[in-house]
Amino acid sequence: MKLSKLLEPFHALRNKLFAKLYLAQTISLLGDAFTWVGLALLAYQFGEERAAVILATALTLRVTAFIIFSPFAGILADRMSRKKILYITHFIRMGIVGCLPFVTEEWQIYVLVFLMNVFNAFFSPTYRSVIPQIVEKLLYRQAIGLSAATYQLLGVLGPGLAGILAIWLGAREIFFVDAGTFVIAGILLLSLPKSKLDVISDEVEGKIKPTTWQDVSKGIKILFSNQYVRFALFIELVSAVAGALILVNTIVLVKGGLNLTDKDYGIIMTAFAIGAMVAAFVSGAIDKSKSRRISLIVGALILGIAISAANYFNFSMLFLVWIVAGLGQSLAEIPSETLIGETVPIEEQGKVYGSHFAFSHLWWAFAYPLAGFLGTTFPNQSFLYGGIITLVVLVLVVILLRPKKN
Repeated sequence: MKLSKLLEPFHALRNKLFAKLYLAQTISLLGDAFTWVGLALLAYQFGEERAAVILATALTLRVTAFIIFSPFAGILADRMSRKKILYITHFIRMGIVGCLPFVTEEWQIYVLVFLMNVFNAFFSPTYRSVIPQIVEKLLYRQAIGLSAATYQLLGVLGPGLAGILAIWLGAREIFFVDAGTFVIAGILLLSLPKSKLDVISDEVEGKIKPTTWQDVSKGIKILFSNQYVRFALFIELVSAVAGALILVNTIVLVKGGLNLTDKDYGIIMTAFAIGAMVAAFVSGAIDKSKSRRISLIVGALILGIAISAANYFNFSMLFLVWIVAGLGQSLAEIPSETLIGETVPIEEQGKVYGSHFAFSHLWWAFAYPLAGFLGTTFPNQSFLYGGIITLVVLVLVVILLRPKKN
């Protein structure tokens, strides 16, 4: 495998405007990772027996906000200043994160998490809709690929980095670092030229502009009618079941099952991040097929197998297996958004990205409560039962939805 192939997505950074936007989004995503690791540790402070339920509820509220509001974000981005959407929603989220260190009641976590992600639901799809507007066609595919890979990568690498930081800081103090990342990213967003991000209307005289609901419906229809994107989307359901188990119950497994410390939890999450990082930069070179079928199936398969015996591992084995799990998660999730960029007409991609963002998070809305239930009801077999469910869902998706053409 040539190094030039692995570095190909970074060619999009030659566009200085995209490079600045990408850096802002990367810092923002890293801050999100700090938020969720901090919440995991904060939930544990409310009681070991409540930790899984609190975290699962908070994460379910997060994806609920995405499901409700993100389909409309792409539509709104076509009707007002995209720069204004980006920086307003960003700074509001920063203020909400700044309240988290002072939480004293469980219900306060739920309110703040939901509000924070209402605004995140508008930020993320708007960011995606900006990319084709500021990046020339020659570099567009690389920009989409780099953005999607970074989103997925920091979703798993970020918690590992945040876990390392948590070794020196406490559960509450990490939120102040989180707010600091929002300040840096916000400065970058404010420096973006408004003229470059202004919406260019595609209306022509005499053409009736679709209603909001018509645009949302069209995005959903395209998402599910494209066999490649549809298969990748449902593989994300498989990944969500396993991923929710990891995010919700790893801290219970490490601190409750193995009787270890916050430092050990950070190390285990770092292992998960290592696997994800490796997969993120080799997945495109491994599977160049139109459907990305091999990457999707293999990733989901090794993810399901990896978590199945986690309840019975010691610390060293868990570290190694979480590397494999991270590898599987990235292989199963990264192709989805790049497939949209490659197989959906560019004039329809904004709608489809918004719909994909909503439905991919809908899977997590099912998966988080399941993880919380398994972690609370079967604390000593949660990963075993979750792994079995993951593999059963994978078999069903492959049998029923596998693309007919590769």
